[in-house]
Amino acid sequence: MPQTTPTPQPPTTDRTWPSTAVPGAVHRLVDVPGGRIHLVEQGAGPLVLLVHGFPESWYSWRHQLPAIAAAGFRAVAVDVRGYGRSSKPAAVDAYRMLDLVADNAGIVRALGQETATVVGHDWGSSIAANSALLRPDIFTAVGLLSVPYAPRGGIRPTEGFARIGGDEEFYVSYFQTPGRAEAEIEEDVRGWLAGFYTGLSGDTHAPQDRPSLHFVPPGAKLSDRFAEGPLPAWLTESDLDVYSGEFERTGLTGALNRYRNVDRDWADLAAWDSAPVTRPALFIGGALDASTTWMADAISAFPVTLPALTAAHILEGCGHWIQQERADDVNRLLTDWLGAL
Repeated sequence: MPQTTPTPQPPTTDRTWPSTAVPGAVHRLVDVPGGRIHLVEQGAGPLVLLVHGFPESWYSWRHQLPAIAAAGFRAVAVDVRGYGRSSKPAAVDAYRMLDLVADNAGIVRALGQETATVVGHDWGSSIAANSALLRPDIFTAVGLLSVPYAPRGGIRPTEGFARIGGDEEFYVSYFQTPGRAEAEIEEDVRGWLAGFYTGLSGDTHAPQDRPSLHFVPPGAKLSDRFAEGPLPAWLTESDLDVYSGEFERTGLTGALNRYRNVDRDWADLAAWDSAPVTRPALFIGGALDASTTWMADAISAFPVTLPALTAAHILEGCGHWIQQERADDVNRLLTDWLGAL
């Protein structure tokens, strides 16, 4: 893969500027009711909104933007609230799911459109699914990468997370206390990101006896479980520069605040308990990703929870960072699905 360069700082007098990381794409700042969203767009046609996960950015979709644009669509990759150049509210509860769905709806309106297909990865998958669930009038189809849709239900999430892992702490629980994970990550942002990306990547997949990155032993840090080794093939040093440069500038609090709202989301979405997403859907997961293996029951439930699902694909040998690890496969599956909608 050719080396990429970090995205330049925007001109102070213009809210639109060309991308050097994705030739032919344009950066834009748009206003939504909740603040400001930074996005990168390419192409013309029906709108396809691309929503990243943790700890990433719009840049995670660098391979999809030109492919979706070439297929006849307007591809738009956003920096989720709390990331990059998008707004970063100080209040923890400003990162609840209802606000992120409202941001997505606001982006569609700001771009002069009435409807869009929404595609998400990791947390972005949950944001995309809930966008289609809560605003089916705007989001007419939904693509889910890595994390399958699981309707709201069961017990309060933090109570459930506290019950797993035995003596070790589940990573979502570890992220709950403001400042705790930040102190670990921001000490060496680039090194932490390299370890996290590598540890969940399919081409460096941990053997069965290696400790999971999803649990933290008592008194330890998550990074204590990172293994030494080279970057995975899909992640160049220049790519890592882009990610680390953004988080070194912004910090990780906005990104981590998404995890700190799981209980608020559970309360906010009570009226949608067990509700299916009825819009046409696509799922693509990695066979080596804990998001698909641990949530196998959620995938099995798709006939009920995603009744308009058109296809579900599990990519062998692929880990969590699916649209970067297997860009060609994901591009083909996405564009074929989009073209058939």
